[in-house]
Amino acid sequence: MQTGIHPKTYADCKVTCACGHNFTTGSTLEKIEVEICSHCHPFYTGTQKFADVKGRIDKFKQKVAQGNAYTAAKNAHV
Repeated sequence: MQTGIHPKTYADCKVTCACGHNFTTGSTLEKIEVEICSHCHPFYTGTQKFADVKGRIDKFKQKVAQGNAYTAAKNAHV
C-alpha cells in the first residue's frame, strides 16, 4: 500500500439519528447525523405498508385479457 493517500479512519464514529437513537461504527468521518435508522425505518419496525393492493401478476393478466378482447373485436369486424 502507498503511504499518505488513504483517509484517516475513526473506529468510534458516533452516528446520531433524527429519532434520537445513537450507535458507533467505523468510518472516515468522526461524526455522522442521519435522518432514518434501523430503529425507526418502516421496513425494520414492521410498519411498512404496501401501496400496491393488486398483485403485479393479476395486473398483467388483466392487460393480456384486454389485449385479447381488443384483437378479437378487431378481427370480428374484418
